[in-house]
Amino acid sequence: MRVVIVTESFPPDVNGVAHCALQTARHLVDRGHHPLVVAPAPAPGSGPDTDAPCPIVRIPSLPLPGYPQVRVALPSRRLAAALVEHRPDVVHLASPFVLGVRGMAAAARLGIPAVAVYQTDLAGYARTYMGAGEAAAWRRIRSVHAAADRTLAPSSAALGDLEEHGVPRVRLWPRGVDTVRFRPDLRDEALRRELAPNGELIVGYVGRLAPEKHVELLAGACGVDGVKVVVVGDGPSHTHLTEALPGAVFLGRRTGGELARIFASLDVFAHTGPFETFCQTVQEAMASGVPVVAPAAGGPLDLVAHGRTGYLVPPRDADAVQEAVRELAANPARRTAFGAAARTMVEGRTWAAVGDQLIAHYDDVLAARKTAVAA
Repeated sequence: MRVVIVTESFPPDVNGVAHCALQTARHLVDRGHHPLVVAPAPAPGSGPDTDAPCPIVRIPSLPLPGYPQVRVALPSRRLAAALVEHRPDVVHLASPFVLGVRGMAAAARLGIPAVAVYQTDLAGYARTYMGAGEAAAWRRIRSVHAAADRTLAPSSAALGDLEEHGVPRVRLWPRGVDTVRFRPDLRDEALRRELAPNGELIVGYVGRLAPEKHVELLAGACGVDGVKVVVVGDGPSHTHLTEALPGAVFLGRRTGGELARIFASLDVFAHTGPFETFCQTVQEAMASGVPVVAPAAGGPLDLVAHGRTGYLVPPRDADAVQEAVRELAANPARRTAFGAAARTMVEGRTWAAVGDQLIAHYDDVLAARKTAVAA
């Protein structure tokens, strides 16, 4: 099967869209298929695409004003030319918003089936950054995804939102996790002494530092006796958060084996963003054998078994986050039990397993298109 993956982000970018697109390309290659990635060009100086599993067509891009870590693709003929040259059986649109919209239009013109993967809560972002615009965001989401042969939602909450707002032909497709990279035996006592020299319980957050993540909700956890908050990631909220989280350790962006070692060295993982369509870092923490505190909204509802692998708390409730952290800090046996149950829960959620589910979705779409053409 020949596939063109049109994605709004791709490594060296570090975010959920980029990571999922990379894993998708890798799995297609592993299964003997022929993917091509079309993505915005990264920031100057980011280096070559040496780790890419397949060819990549880079589209000229500019940084998003006020958020330079996000690149926005400029209009270009390279996208349509790439589709014509690669002759795909299906076009995979990863979180279509700017480049993906153009990919959808090009696929329609060429009569190529398209599968759109919903990954970003644009309505939630509109509410966070503009205080309005949710209705307009949903109109755009609906118009883009309605043109696809199938939309894949990463969680039951996201699937329900899409259907409620009139998006047709939605199916569930979750995300995988690398259970070899992220595992409990990477716990590093030397690293723990470096992060918490007084033997504190380590509560960690990993992700973008941006307004929609509401990382400032960890301020209460900073005030719990014997707790050290560790923040991994970067973004426009960094300066604000260093003031909002007194005593917290900020490690900046970490990747690869170093990130896996940090995950495994945490005692509790706390995620605060209420707009997650999935929340990959929750799965990575669970694979690392770490109990999770997360909002009872969006993707975490499918991932965290409340009272068994962690705690789900009301969204944007700093007191609830603090109380959950306090509860886990006071109960080491519960932390151990939750962490073990978390690891067990994700062991079957490998990227290979969900990658095969994706290929089955492609096959369904191709079969339906052939049936429609024959009719």
